[in-house]
Amino acid sequence: MSIRALSSSGVSWALLAALLYTLAAAAAKVLVGDFHVLEILFFRQIVVLLSTLPEMRRSFPQALYTSRPGLHAIRLVGAFLALSCGIWAVAVLPLATATTLGFSQVFFVALLARFFLGETVGPKTFAAIALGFAGVLVVMRPGGEGLSLLHAAIPLLGGVGGAMAVISVRRLAQTESTATLLLYQSLFVGLLSGLPLVVLWVTPDLPQLLLLFGIGILATLGQWCGVQALRLAEASVVGTLDYIKLVYAELLGMLAFDERSDRQTVFGAALIVLAAYATVRLRPRPRGR
Repeated sequence: MSIRALSSSGVSWALLAALLYTLAAAAAKVLVGDFHVLEILFFRQIVVLLSTLPEMRRSFPQALYTSRPGLHAIRLVGAFLALSCGIWAVAVLPLATATTLGFSQVFFVALLARFFLGETVGPKTFAAIALGFAGVLVVMRPGGEGLSLLHAAIPLLGGVGGAMAVISVRRLAQTESTATLLLYQSLFVGLLSGLPLVVLWVTPDLPQLLLLFGIGILATLGQWCGVQALRLAEASVVGTLDYIKLVYAELLGMLAFDERSDRQTVFGAALIVLAAYATVRLRPRPRGR
């Protein structure tokens, strides 16, 4: 197969991955009226755990051992925040708006990498980050008749959590096996979301149960498609295509929830996408290299 064909195939996988993740978010939005965010997350994590069992079985019990429990704890808190806030955001915001503000993770990763990984962040990258946060302010429109600031802060908190997880994984990947990383997140995020269900549990009927598990299946398939995309196309291409989620979210929002983004939200989204693209393209290198 030619390089061009491989790249084209990778693009197709990336577009499919973005669609699957957006469908998972839309399914969560359908369910949040009847179930707590943590119950939806718990079912999602059950599917994730089942999908990682073959890899973990080959490395068990060695996968349980780690010399960096503190860093794992930071990563797990970050992942829990990212996943739970991602579901919470679609409960209180239009699907496209929640997706737009979720891209703030790119900027938080760049900032945290500067302080915790020693990566150099040049003036151009700082300018891109500033542009991105300007886009966030345009979408939030503080002081105007726009979003509730509390609601708009939810996907931003998820972005901080996602950045914490990404930075921790960059450090952990130097010493920890893939099986250990998979085991800790799938198991302990499931526990963090599952323990409060002693109080929060609502028994689903069969269609709801299928949709709850469907969210996990969609997200897991999306992750698999994303990996396939990275195998067949350049990471910069795959990363850029992730912004197609905004188009998917806008279309799904209109068709399923009768939501439409106004001009100010669209303008802010354009600023965020442009800035996130620039931030990734200008990704810093660790000092000393």
